[in-house]
Amino acid sequence: MISNSSIINPKFKYSFFIVVHFFLFGSCKSKLIKTPSKIKRSTIQSLIQNLEDPKNDQIIVVAHRGDWRNAPENSLQAIQNCVNMGVDMVEIDIQKTKDGHLVLMHDKTINRTTNGKGRVRDFSLDSLKTFKLKDGLGMKTAHKIPTLEEALLLTKDKILVNLDKAYPLFEECYKILKKTNTLNQVILKGEKTRIQVEKEYGKYLDDVYFMPQIKLPNNDAKAIVDDYLENRTPVAFAFGVPQDTIKLIRYFDDIRKKGSSVWVNSLWKRHNAGHDDEKAVLNPSIYNWYIKNNIDIIQTDRPQLLLEHLRAKGLHK
Repeated sequence: MISNSSIINPKFKYSFFIVVHFFLFGSCKSKLIKTPSKIKRSTIQSLIQNLEDPKNDQIIVVAHRGDWRNAPENSLQAIQNCVNMGVDMVEIDIQKTKDGHLVLMHDKTINRTTNGKGRVRDFSLDSLKTFKLKDGLGMKTAHKIPTLEEALLLTKDKILVNLDKAYPLFEECYKILKKTNTLNQVILKGEKTRIQVEKEYGKYLDDVYFMPQIKLPNNDAKAIVDDYLENRTPVAFAFGVPQDTIKLIRYFDDIRKKGSSVWVNSLWKRHNAGHDDEKAVLNPSIYNWYIKNNIDIIQTDRPQLLLEHLRAKGLHK
């Protein structure tokens, strides 16, 4: 996340902050991203069809915590901006309140992202709703912490969703997905082998998309992947790829041919052998590394930049 550090003469600190904030975010108000007239939104049916067809050439763009550069992360507006932008999928984080509600929050505490302090699990939902979300520079906004149900109702029939930090809450998430009729739009994930996930949540796996996460290098990675592909082909595998020299990269094409997509994050260099979003800001051709290595789902902190690059290459509608 961007932070507002620093070594600034107190006399000029306030005016400097306003200028920087305006330059990076437009204003202190969250920004609604409108749908460009030339961009046609995909229907949810076409998004699902693309997700279930890893053999095609269309790359799926996932917005990390929503469009957090123009709205608070994990806010309803951050999600709506992604819908308007033509993003395929939004990633959101889940925490549980004291009274058992699931809300959108990355951290275990509300300290960084709201004007309050404390652990999510120590607040009731009503108490959490009294706080205001902050934007990426720590400025308080008018936005409140959404529940998972509110977020799913907003995304319904509009955009795919990936739930992070949700594996321990799998059953509770499932109930909300079923209640909101969004089972066909949401991916749950976890760093689990097939045997582990079937033992814990097997009765749900025919109704939801599940994506194994594998951090490379891992001596057991290929065996884990092959076991899934032979017994329960997942919608995708999410890989952390810290170096270009990792041998499993050469297996990505086969994974897609066998029916699973390959997901890699462009967020920070430890995820992608140094081919990260901030480098792509200076040189968008950085994203060609993902194309070359048969990666067809990219989670990004720069969704607009990535969309523009892929559309120019005919790899995103």
